Amino acid sequence: MKKLIYFICLILPIKLMAQQVPHFSQYMFNTLYLNPGYAGMDEGLRFALIYRNQWTGYSPTFDQGGAPQTQVFSVNAPLDMISSGIGLHVVNDVVGPFSGLQVQGSYAYHIVIPSVGKIGLGLRAGMFSQQINFNQYRWADPNDPLRRDGIQSQIKPDFGAGIYFRGLRYFAGVSVTHMLSPSFNFGIDKLNNPLSRVLYVTTGYDFQATPKVIVTPSVLIKSDFNVLSFELSAIANVQKKFFGGLSYRRSDAVIAIVGVSLFNSSLNLSYAFDYVVAGQTVKRPTSHEVLVSYSVPVGGIRQIVRTPRFSIR
Repeated sequence: MKKLIYFICLILPIKLMAQQVPHFSQYMFNTLYLNPGYAGMDEGLRFALIYRNQWTGYSPTFDQGGAPQTQVFSVNAPLDMISSGIGLHVVNDVVGPFSGLQVQGSYAYHIVIPSVGKIGLGLRAGMFSQQINFNQYRWADPNDPLRRDGIQSQIKPDFGAGIYFRGLRYFAGVSVTHMLSPSFNFGIDKLNNPLSRVLYVTTGYDFQATPKVIVTPSVLIKSDFNVLSFELSAIANVQKKFFGGLSYRRSDAVIAIVGVSLFNSSLNLSYAFDYVVAGQTVKRPTSHEVLVSYSVPVGGIRQIVRTPRFSIR
């Protein structure tokens, strides 16, 4: 039976990595989650909600469920009086018997470069909770001394930092999350699984394709300092009302994104459809992601001056 426990311990780091770095097909509209330096870059108070169902219809060997599901809530706003911004995001991520909850507050100091753009120097602090449901495992020996039943959870402090630049058309950012690499053992002394530090690098540019159409190619590079992955995308925005495009995630999926902006771009609705192109034998072929965001002027009456980039960023 100890071999089974050791096997669980071996696969646990893989599961934890999936937990702490969920995929987001609409990463270009979820910048605060990636980089605390983005806090307050929006010209108003912005709320966003994301729901992602990955590998829809996936079923485990026994019992029900198992498809990864992730929800994100975020809010950020500028603090103009002190040239900075604040933000908060909450992430709930479920992968089979594992679940993770993180609550992070961000602060960014803004440096304005006249006629060029703005730089945000950001720090993030909060907590990361990992949870495992041992009832979803089958024990060959019910009397094994290493057996665990029920739900085990642990909470650890978590920190991150990043720098983000936004100009009239160009944007770029670098950040690192889980800087302290906190460890979880779920009450098993032999188990020690740290959260890997994760590096994010993102950049993109707004091309004025026609007087009414802006096309923005972008790239997201992410690494746990052992494995490198990337995502490429190109999104077209038509008259600041409709947008859509394609994206590719390395060794995983091709993605279609469509959306609409309403009420002078204050309310934005978008949807991403993933089609898995690699590893279909162990996955289900499709994933779905929905994003809703709403922006209001800071101070209630100040006019929001938007850049040509997507207002839902």
